[in-house]
Amino acid sequence: MVSEINSLGIFGIDAFMVKVESDISPGLPVFDVVGLPDVAVKESRNRVRSAINNSGFNFPVGKITINLAPADIRKEGAIYDLPILLSILISSGQIRSNVSSSAFLGELSLSGELCKINGVLPMAIEAKNKGIKNLYVPKENALEAAIVGGINVFGVDTVRDLYLHLTNEKLLTSTTSKQDISLDEDDDPLDFSQVRGQYRVKRALEIVAAGGHNILLIGPPGSGKSMLAKRLPSILPSMTREESIETTKIYSVLGKVSNNNCLIVKRPFRAPHHTVSPVGLSGGGSIPKPGEVTLAHNGVLFLDEFPEFTHASLEVLRQPIEDEVVTISRARGTVTYPCSIILVAAMNPCPCGYFGDEKRTCICSQRAVSNYLSKISGPLLDRIDMHVDVPAVSFYDLNSDDEEEKSEYIKQRVETARKIQTERYKNQRFNCNAKITPEALHKICDLSCNAEKLLEKAFHKMDLSARAYDKILKISRTIADLDSSECVEVNHVAEALQYRSLDKKYWRHRE
Repeated sequence: MVSEINSLGIFGIDAFMVKVESDISPGLPVFDVVGLPDVAVKESRNRVRSAINNSGFNFPVGKITINLAPADIRKEGAIYDLPILLSILISSGQIRSNVSSSAFLGELSLSGELCKINGVLPMAIEAKNKGIKNLYVPKENALEAAIVGGINVFGVDTVRDLYLHLTNEKLLTSTTSKQDISLDEDDDPLDFSQVRGQYRVKRALEIVAAGGHNILLIGPPGSGKSMLAKRLPSILPSMTREESIETTKIYSVLGKVSNNNCLIVKRPFRAPHHTVSPVGLSGGGSIPKPGEVTLAHNGVLFLDEFPEFTHASLEVLRQPIEDEVVTISRARGTVTYPCSIILVAAMNPCPCGYFGDEKRTCICSQRAVSNYLSKISGPLLDRIDMHVDVPAVSFYDLNSDDEEEKSEYIKQRVETARKIQTERYKNQRFNCNAKITPEALHKICDLSCNAEKLLEKAFHKMDLSARAYDKILKISRTIADLDSSECVEVNHVAEALQYRSLDKKYWRHRE
């Protein structure tokens, strides 16, 4: 007798349907698994055999063939243990139940208990899209799968519990998601009110949050670059449900989702060490996995000590920053991961850190400064919208009793600007100013006459590249949105130019 069980698999961060077929025929005892299984899937034979025997069933004697269709896609992991076991029990007549509208996922222990698996959320989404009505998963994954809604999710402890449910002897209770996704409450202890002074940098980060721009912070040690960067998520717009699910899918595939945090509702903040490899940053490996740039999707990627990253690591950022996707090609196929991020980089202006400081003397030679700065290529620098000087904090600011502005008030202005952009771009394929396409740039960034004259003068005097020119237009548009201005005025362009003027100040040493 041939039985067929619905299951699912993962390729990248996307899921696909898998049909687990079982055939038991007379002959010598053989247990084969075909359909391009990896080592973990092949090892399921031993786990399934023990789980069947230890759950009170009889392992059939004969030639058992398991086929995982489609056969041209590689199946990875132990998630097929449960559907393989169930298909054998149905083929051998030990379970009689109609499971055509159900799908099954789960790794088995030798005793027949179900163990937690990775990637349940994208598989639950795919199951819903394919019309599956009931999804059976390990109990530890049930809340995560229930986030999707519109599908009955059953958390299963043991094979015996599943048997009693399928035979209507003791029904399992479907799981309901208890996750609150209003996303309005924020108990993050990091707040801009904890940062003394640095009003110009705070203003720059407000523009970053309002328009989704990338930024490079340049300043001496102890000036607060890292402190400011870590507080950027506190002023970013709240995540939508679609963004939360899209981000959670990535973490689900890597097994970074728990029952206590089954839906990511805060924008990710990733800060890899400068020793990270190119693969660790962009993703990859023999079995491709998401890297730091993908883990920061819909959030912030913070690279401290920017020039200390290897040249290869920095250069892999160029394509993801531009295209907002990472494409990894392997013999098994090509995987594309999303990476819509805000890049925040921080660096010292020289090896000792005090070049250009008014109070401390730089001990670096001109060649040392030039070599240090040249670690960041011109093309990569061009892809960073804003370069902002972060001076040392004065004693007056540190000792002041003045109350600093809280993140919640800055966030209100940011969300107002984002609402303007959402309405403006509702029929476009982009949703914020930083992502404006070249063909739409001049139409959207409508300059007044005086603003156009100022930008023309700056273009020639600062010797700006075409990409830098586009960045200034986009930053100006964001500043205008913060002012609720339909037209980009001269004061908006003037402020935007301040965030690119560091090109000449620091990078002239490379000439």
